[in-house]
Amino acid sequence: MQPLNFPKFQFRFKNSENKISIFDEIRKKFVVLQPEEWVRQHTVHYLMTVKNYPKTLINVEKELTINGLKKRYDVVVFNTDGSIHLIVECKAPQITIDQTTFDQVARYNLSLNASYLMITNGLHHYFCLMDFENERYQFLKDIPVYSRQ
Repeated sequence: MQPLNFPKFQFRFKNSENKISIFDEIRKKFVVLQPEEWVRQHTVHYLMTVKNYPKTLINVEKELTINGLKKRYDVVVFNTDGSIHLIVECKAPQITIDQTTFDQVARYNLSLNASYLMITNGLHHYFCLMDFENERYQFLKDIPVYSRQ
């Protein structure tokens, strides 16, 4: 897999039936290593080791229903009260992040009401703070380090 624009992290891999898998610390299992999964695993490690988010508050690849349609989010970080702090949308490195990508995560956030959004393809990262009152988001240089809410 190609190097990404994240710090170097230690991952566990296994090779089974000529497929390489990577261990997901959140789901506690090996998952097939695809380009988007490579980005997702780097993002999760970034949240845990650089931003100090507790593993217990991070959720990966869960289904949600939006306007009757089933969707899957990549990464969600909860607040201790169960509300959602952050939604992360991960794309494979070769996918260009554009307005469509922002629209996708914004649609998810209509249901989830996260305070922060992160969109990454592993090479480029975008961070936003939601402004629900004015129905828009403000771009940030980074997301905040974890602090107990």
